[in-house]
Amino acid sequence: MSSRTLLPIICRRFNSSLRVSGFSKGQLVSPGAVPYVETKDTLKQKSAEARRLRKRLLERPGIIGIKRGMTCFYDNQGHRFPATVVEIDQCEVLYNKTLEKHGYYAVQVGAGHRKPENETKPMLGHFRNAKVSPKANICEFEVRDKTGLVAPGTELKADRFKVGQMVDVISHSKGKGFAGVMKRWGFHGGPATHGASLSHRLAGSTGQNTTPARVFPGKKMAGHMGNREHTLFNLEVLDANGEKGYLLLKGSVSGSNGSYLKIRDGLKGNGRHIIAIPSGSE
Repeated sequence: MSSRTLLPIICRRFNSSLRVSGFSKGQLVSPGAVPYVETKDTLKQKSAEARRLRKRLLERPGIIGIKRGMTCFYDNQGHRFPATVVEIDQCEVLYNKTLEKHGYYAVQVGAGHRKPENETKPMLGHFRNAKVSPKANICEFEVRDKTGLVAPGTELKADRFKVGQMVDVISHSKGKGFAGVMKRWGFHGGPATHGASLSHRLAGSTGQNTTPARVFPGKKMAGHMGNREHTLFNLEVLDANGEKGYLLLKGSVSGSNGSYLKIRDGLKGNGRHIIAIPSGSE
């Protein structure tokens, strides 16, 4: 298309779209003649603040427990349930993170006991500021606003959760080492006979030919199995004793006996967004 045919098209687009007071309908307007309007800087959707506003957060922090094993629990009707015994041992608040200093609100919690000679000097000073003993496990719970912050040195007991309440348990699953596709992903494997040789438990083909000449990301293959952070939602609290320091949770949780668990209020039932989310969009 030549420049002679392009010029009328450009002029028609200006005539149909641009309307500025003080100029005629057929007159081209210079960009410098358009009045300047100052606009506010928009919030970048990939920024840390935007991610915080989109999160579904709880109003209060959770606690750290130690998995001690499983047992049976009978209710008043005689129904039998499997239950996990969780010990709450010296769970205390260490530090509070604020929006002004750290960019979000969070409560740092520690549990267990560690010998002072096995701890570094900076961490000993951190525990001394909170007026607590050295802890074996430390984690943090992000909260919605500053009303969910707890004073350092406060002990969090098992009766923080009520019987019948739904909680979430975050823990690391048992490590299984390097596992093949049959154990890791449940593949059926190859044939046992009819010419199969040394390929009974192999994955088989993992890609195509020259196109695309690569293995797609996410392909199920052999590799390290287990030892990943795992979250179980909406586990019922069967019993909670603050004096003796234990929780009974309905069902099983990930991890070996003696591993540390993060226990919080049920996010799906109690979590709220900081910004208003239109109904039906969740």
